[in-house]
Amino acid sequence: MEDAGILAQAIVDTIAEPFVVLDDQLRVVKANNAFCTAFHVDRDEMAGRPLASLGDGQWDIAALRVLLDGIIPGHAVLEGFEIEHECPHFGRRIILLNARQLVDEDGAAKKILLTCTDITARRAVEREKEELLKQTEELLRQKDVLLQEIQHRVANSLQIIASILLLKARAVSSEETRRHLKDAHQRVMSVAEVQRHLDTAEGIDQIEVSSYLTKLCASLASSMVGEGQPIAVEVIADAGMIRSDQAVSLGLIVTELVINAIKYAFPVARADAVILITYEIKGADWKLVVSDNGIGKTAGDAGGAGTGLGTAIVQALVKQLDAVMEAPSGAGGMKISITRASFVSRMPSAA
Repeated sequence: MEDAGILAQAIVDTIAEPFVVLDDQLRVVKANNAFCTAFHVDRDEMAGRPLASLGDGQWDIAALRVLLDGIIPGHAVLEGFEIEHECPHFGRRIILLNARQLVDEDGAAKKILLTCTDITARRAVEREKEELLKQTEELLRQKDVLLQEIQHRVANSLQIIASILLLKARAVSSEETRRHLKDAHQRVMSVAEVQRHLDTAEGIDQIEVSSYLTKLCASLASSMVGEGQPIAVEVIADAGMIRSDQAVSLGLIVTELVINAIKYAFPVARADAVILITYEIKGADWKLVVSDNGIGKTAGDAGGAGTGLGTAIVQALVKQLDAVMEAPSGAGGMKISITRASFVSRMPSAA
C-alpha cells in the first residue's frame, strides 16, 4: 500500500498543470508539485487544512466555496471559474479553475479534483488585441472623416474652377477661345459629377457599378439633353462591385463619350434618338460599350473616334485601366467598346 501511494504521488507530480484534491469538507487531501510551486505552499503543512485557509486568504472566496459545496451532493461540475490570485514572488495572477467529483472504487469516499490554470498571459494578450482593435477602429474612423473632408474640398475646388472657366468664356471676344473654355468647363463639371456620385456611394473602396453608372448617366442626361432634341440615355449593367479608382476612370470615360454623343450624334431632331451604355462583368474581366443610333462617323470627330482632346482623354483612361478600345462606325450610329478581356457580349447595342 505504501509503495502504491508513493507511485501515485510520483504520477501526479509529473502532471504540469497545478491541481489539488479536496474532501467533502473542502479540506486539502493531496496536491501535486505544480500546485505547491505555483502558489508557494508546503505540501505537508497544507494537508488537512481547509482550502480557504491557504496562503493569505486568497482562496477564501465566497462564490468559489458555494460552487465547490455543490459539486458532491449535486454531482455538479465547475468549469471556467476565474479568480485573481496574489502569488508570492509572482504578483497578481489570473487563475482559471475547473473542478469535478472523484469517487473511490467502493463509492464511499467522495472527493473533489480542483485544477488551476494560469491564464494571466492569455488575458494580457486578449486585452492587447482588444486595445489594438479599438485603436485600429479609431484610425479607420479618422481615415473616413479625413477622406470625406478631402472629397468635399475636391468637389468645392472643381466647382470654383468650373465657375472661373465659365466667367472667362463669357468675357473673351474670340469665339474659338470661348468654345475651348466652354469645353474645358464641361470637362471639369464632368469630373465634379463623377466625384459627387462617389461621395454618395455607401462604400469607399468598392462601388456598386450598376447603380453608379445609372445615376451618373441620368445626371448627364438631365443637364445636357435639351427639350428641343429629346435623347434617351439608357444603362444596362451587370450587378457587381469595382474599386473606386476604376469607378473614377469608367465614369470619366462614360461622361466623355455620352457628352460627345449628345453633342454630335443627332444634329437633326428625331423621336427615337437613344444612347445606350452597357457594362458586362465576367469574373475579373469586364466590357463597357457606349453606342448610339445617330449619324455615325460622318458627323466628324464624334464619340471619341477622332483625334481631339476628348479622344486623348478617353484613350489615356483606357490605357490606365489596361483595356482595349474599339470604335467601329457607320451610317447606323457609333459604337465605342472598351474591353479588359475578350468575350462574347450579351448586351444589346443602339448602333
